[in-house]
Amino acid sequence: MGIIAPSILSADFTCLGEELVRIEKAGADWIHIDVMDGQFVPNITYGPIIVKACKKVTQLKLDVHLMIEKPDHIIPSFAKAGADYISVHAEACTHLHRSLQLIKSLNVKAGVALNPGTPLSSIEWIIDQLDFVLIMSVNPGFGGQNFIDSSIDKISALSRMLEEKHSNAIIQVDGGVNCDNIHKIHKAGATSFVAGSAIFNTPDYKQTIQTLRQEM
Repeated sequence: MGIIAPSILSADFTCLGEELVRIEKAGADWIHIDVMDGQFVPNITYGPIIVKACKKVTQLKLDVHLMIEKPDHIIPSFAKAGADYISVHAEACTHLHRSLQLIKSLNVKAGVALNPGTPLSSIEWIIDQLDFVLIMSVNPGFGGQNFIDSSIDKISALSRMLEEKHSNAIIQVDGGVNCDNIHKIHKAGATSFVAGSAIFNTPDYKQTIQTLRQEM
């Protein structure tokens, strides 16, 4: 069964704690936390203090997506705050292998995120270091974007690559995932699905998450 990871980027921050409780009761598996620095992407979101706050109110795994330049300096702070998974962008790391080693040394699962225009070859020689790969199916920085259809071929190619390398890394997809396209995304090989507005913009989180699972 797939992993449903609601992105709090689309949550109501005037009552974030309540939102997290609702999402957990609705059947989510992970909480996806998008961290933006205003440099790698245009927006600025939040830091380790939000991860620490989330840890206090939910038992779900915290999946921290670092959309920031040169993330090594801040990775330990997110690990200390309670991150269970941390992904860094291949495009933002000068020494990607070193960044992954740092994450794993902190007893956190390590992942690499790839923008729509970034080739899979950028991770070919570090697959043995990966617990998951995050395929961006939109250009990062904003919620509510439409899914880029060419991402399906990329997910399929990644699935074949991981199989050839005998890797058990999870394929995660972030961007425009909804009830209408989750089936083809899952069929292509993804097993972890980040959904923001597709969940938080609906009146019944439980029903939406159930529908996402049914449509896989």
